[in-house]
Amino acid sequence: MSATVDTSQIDIDPDQVAGWLAENPDPQAGPQLIDVREPYEREAGHIADTRHIPLVELTAQAATVDRDRPVVFYCRVGSRSEMAAQAFRVASFEAYSMRGGLQRWADEGRPLSPEGGHVAEH
Repeated sequence: MSATVDTSQIDIDPDQVAGWLAENPDPQAGPQLIDVREPYEREAGHIADTRHIPLVELTAQAATVDRDRPVVFYCRVGSRSEMAAQAFRVASFEAYSMRGGLQRWADEGRPLSPEGGHVAEH
């Protein structure tokens, strides 16, 4: 994780997330990015090489998240991901929520997968 991260803050900007991805192109080495949106939202567009765990399944899947690596949650605009990050912080994870969600990521010109993907309405 980059030294410029303030771990006391739960919200991080998409440019920080993009920087971490650039520093750690191997999805197994850098921070874990987890999309907590609904399946139909994920199918419409998502950040490449990220994991999908719908918010309603997150508690059941918590044991599958690596405690030794930071985790960044994202959703459409940041509300669901902030709830996820707060819960994981209570459980002693280094957890963050991407400020502005996938909408901000896309609005700032970053790519979505699959090619031509878009941010679905929730």
